Amino acid sequence: MRHLLDTTEFNKSELEALIALGREMKANPAAFRTGLAGKNIVTLFEKQSLRTRVTFDIGINRLGGHAVYLDQQNGVMGQRESVKDFAMNLSRWCDGIVARVFDHKTLLGLREHATVPVVNSLCNLYHPCQALADFMTIAENYDDLSKVKLAYLGDGNNVAHSLLITGAILGTDVTVVSPKGSGPDAQIFNLAAELARKSGAKLAVTDNCADIRGFDVAYTDTWVSMGDNTPMDAVKDKFMPYQINQALLDNTGIRHVLHCQPAHRELEITSEVMDGPSSLIMDEAENRMHIQNAILYTLINQA
Repeated sequence: MRHLLDTTEFNKSELEALIALGREMKANPAAFRTGLAGKNIVTLFEKQSLRTRVTFDIGINRLGGHAVYLDQQNGVMGQRESVKDFAMNLSRWCDGIVARVFDHKTLLGLREHATVPVVNSLCNLYHPCQALADFMTIAENYDDLSKVKLAYLGDGNNVAHSLLITGAILGTDVTVVSPKGSGPDAQIFNLAAELARKSGAKLAVTDNCADIRGFDVAYTDTWVSMGDNTPMDAVKDKFMPYQINQALLDNTGIRHVLHCQPAHRELEITSEVMDGPSSLIMDEAENRMHIQNAILYTLINQA
């Protein structure tokens, strides 16, 4: 039984195959309209969502499957009943579990006790579906991912973690540019660095935007993650030097821009850039559905 809690569970060729399948599904959706026929997938949401909920729901439907949405009206997972019982019960009815949760430990519990594939659609440590959508979007614009230089600017959060790990496996150079004290988790960076030694990717963390001159793609995310009660005004001055704006693109020569959204325009990114010719952001949002379909199709049909 295979799961996707983070992208370390797949090797380079397997990640490349997922990206290729996502692109094929995007180009020729009719060929996959029965790819999940007769399959039922439960989507668990502890956190609010627009892109994750809609892309999984519509994507599963496009493959002929049925999505069952569960939110916290059923009680906080692990409180009303244990994560173990959640997993064991759902496994008797459904063919897969997609979970967007606050704590990675919840996913570990689901994986331990489920007898169907479990997919991490977001947790505090990783966002693998997003990262795979990001690299699929980059692959649509660059022929060789091993020659791409990706810069992530902002808080070293779950998205930054998954970009580092996925880039390290695929051979893509990734640099995280964050204020001092706001970089990625050291253990996760070290894990990514070990993977990078095998692929030849170069990983780095810096607080200096000058270090990303000559890069290809710039990426950002909100400075305050969902569920973090820190007021935006408390971090605005700290992060504003890392805003993606036209001046940054001009100074670095970066050609393309990504953002996982929701975006706070004029904070981590300007509307001029988000709506401009460098932006791949809406392609990236669309590709969430295609890569997630590729993930579910692969996991459930191999289960």
